[in-house]
Amino acid sequence: MLHAASLGLVLFGTWLLLSGMYVPLLLTLGVVSCAAVVWVARRMDVVDHEGHPIQLGWRALIYWVWLGIEIVKSNISVARLILDPKLPIHPVLVTLKAGQQSELGQVIYANSITLTPGTVSIRINDNTILVHAVVKAYAEDLESGEMDRRVTGIEGSDPPQLLGSR
Repeated sequence: MLHAASLGLVLFGTWLLLSGMYVPLLLTLGVVSCAAVVWVARRMDVVDHEGHPIQLGWRALIYWVWLGIEIVKSNISVARLILDPKLPIHPVLVTLKAGQQSELGQVIYANSITLTPGTVSIRINDNTILVHAVVKAYAEDLESGEMDRRVTGIEGSDPPQLLGSR
């Protein structure tokens, strides 16, 4: 029931932000439509800890801040590569061990790799992730395990740290 209530609040908050309308009739219709969506989602049995992972809580917020900083730093690094007249791009494939205990954790890890410019997750298989990196240095950064440790920390094994380097 907690997941359904949380989903309803997230849906209504999103609806409210996107609509920009604060007329009582429209607010009522928004509440009714969000309640209907939650009801249908519950009947379909898709409201669970993976579909709406509220158990991640504050740890996910801390991770998102760290990931946002890493994305900005990677954007700058990739821009430097592209603007370099020599275009020093040497793509590599690397297989990384995913230290996460759940499929959700592994998906968060693989998506985080893909969100970071210069790297793309190609495949997840048996707790390993095949990653394409534009240059070897990006692959080595991933092999250091910093992102893996932080995603594992979201699951509750280790508390994630806010500061770090890529």
